[in-house]
Amino acid sequence: MMSFLPRLALPVLLLVVAACSPMPRFHGYAPDDTELAQIEVARDTRESVEEKIGRPSMTGVMEGSAWYYVQSDWVQRGWRAPEEIDRQVVMISFDGSDRVSNIERYGLEDGEVVALSRRVTSTGPTGGTILRQLLSNFGQFNPAQLINN
Repeated sequence: MMSFLPRLALPVLLLVVAACSPMPRFHGYAPDDTELAQIEVARDTRESVEEKIGRPSMTGVMEGSAWYYVQSDWVQRGWRAPEEIDRQVVMISFDGSDRVSNIERYGLEDGEVVALSRRVTSTGPTGGTILRQLLSNFGQFNPAQLINN
């Protein structure tokens, strides 16, 4: 029985150490500088950009707006929440004739924390149900108020 415990302890220890090692995760796609060098400002169109580097993961909501390629690299260590270690956002802007007007790259250091406003609809009157509110008004009735008015 005693010789069984040391043989069991080593695999359990290896499993615990492996569970605590950082686990990287990669999301999205952003073209690197060599791919972006293929695109010529004022010459390439949306179609040629799509052929050279592919369709973006996001586009602007306005017609004729920019294309956004977004890539995020995350690492998770053990039981802790995942931590974003790198983010690349490539924005390709187009002019009115759908030709590339600008190419910009933003990193994690360029980001800002945006405070989202919570617009919550009120739940209505508090203090119980409508029936309870109606019945509670009966006790507050005073006939003298009718005579004085």
